[in-house]
Amino acid sequence: MQRLYQFFLLFKEYIIFSALLIFSLILLSLNDNPQVRHIRALTVGAIGVLQNTLSFIPNIVAVQQENEVLRQLNVNLADEVNQLREAKLENMRLRSIIALKETSTTRLIAAKIVGKNLNLLRNTLTINAGTADGVDATMPVVSGEGLIGRVIAVSEHFAIVQMVLNIDFRASAKDQRSRVDGIIAWDGSLLCLQNVAKSLDVRPGDAIITSEYSDAFPAGIKVGVVSAVKEVPGSLFRTIYVAPAVNFVMTEEVFVMNFVPAVERIQLEEKTQK
Repeated sequence: MQRLYQFFLLFKEYIIFSALLIFSLILLSLNDNPQVRHIRALTVGAIGVLQNTLSFIPNIVAVQQENEVLRQLNVNLADEVNQLREAKLENMRLRSIIALKETSTTRLIAAKIVGKNLNLLRNTLTINAGTADGVDATMPVVSGEGLIGRVIAVSEHFAIVQMVLNIDFRASAKDQRSRVDGIIAWDGSLLCLQNVAKSLDVRPGDAIITSEYSDAFPAGIKVGVVSAVKEVPGSLFRTIYVAPAVNFVMTEEVFVMNFVPAVERIQLEEKTQK
């Protein structure tokens, strides 16, 4: 109490003035005199004009809060856009896979790519399907877009796939339009259809598919599209470049084809060649 009393004595003039001012304002608000009402109206108008004049000055706290809300909203919208984009891409992949399963007469074993080696001449993929899933060496591997390659090594739960873009890969292929046959191979930089004579009809834009002459792949799998046909001086053959049907960088899901070549045919052909 002593401190309160000393505080009152120290600031008594300010305290008395504040009390009288508040009391006067209360009296003015309760007074219904026309003059008082006029003063009250002028005061309200002056305050309104002052607020309107100073309205251009931003409220720093409100601006900071609004910026924080907008930043959070921007983050949420960006996340939703990414999710929608991923869902769209997944939908496109699943549609191509469903179309492949509906048209394939060979049993397909689904697998996901868990490793890629795309920097060397012998490009390979690692998939999460192995002998436990029915995968065996030499089985073809495809996607909804076309030919991926073939299995070259397998364990219980994983397999290594030799890609089309591998200098050791070979497959019998043909022009879907003109039925011209050749060997599909990769020269380390470009995919080519080899052993095609100059007199044969192959044009840019033609689709290249696996042929019936292959004992490693079923016929009719799309390999790619002819991108260019070049004449080689002094050679009996053309250089035919093929753009792969598969985007190997973007591919995530594949199918291993449980394809078994005709053993009788292979044995007969080997017998006649001896």
